[in-house]
Amino acid sequence: MPISNSASEPVTYDKIILGVDPGTQIAGYGVIGVRKDQMRMLQYGVIHLSKYSTHELKLKKLFERMLQLIEEHLPDEMAIEDPFFGKNVQAMLKLGRAQGVVMAAALSRSIPIVEYAPRRVKQSVTGNGNAAKEQVAQMVGHLLQADLDPEFFDATDALAIAICHHFHKGAIPGTKSSGKKTKKGAWSAFVEENPTRLS
Repeated sequence: MPISNSASEPVTYDKIILGVDPGTQIAGYGVIGVRKDQMRMLQYGVIHLSKYSTHELKLKKLFERMLQLIEEHLPDEMAIEDPFFGKNVQAMLKLGRAQGVVMAAALSRSIPIVEYAPRRVKQSVTGNGNAAKEQVAQMVGHLLQADLDPEFFDATDALAIAICHHFHKGAIPGTKSSGKKTKKGAWSAFVEENPTRLS
């Protein structure tokens, strides 16, 4: 279910960021535009995947929807939630596949990807790395000056990831946003350190 921020006149943005909170049941996404360091919510929503019968079909639908979002908004960069470690190995495996599919959609369109740990996203947006989803959603609405659905947590989390990326300008090597040496995203580092695993 997508929710757009309708505008009467088109606006040219300095940068468009697609934030994604991957999942195998529900995946959240949020698109923000940045102009003169001011953020605006362009669209946010969730992709319901639980209705599909197999894990493979869920991944296919997730990939297709990501491509649709990319083609619709033409984002300059993608920010995605970093993989986390848990006790349920099967759940981790399925989540990792969902994250891989989202990344593959971005890479197929040559869109740079940066990953952020959930705690870092919360810290960046609310100032508290242990903030509840309700607090994150409230702060996201405040920062974007948008009236967001407070129960739409997967989507507001995705917006928070995009905002976090904006706050960490220059996180992608080679971008014009910062002349300082910056830390590379986890995906970029993995590709450089493990070239034979991707050949």
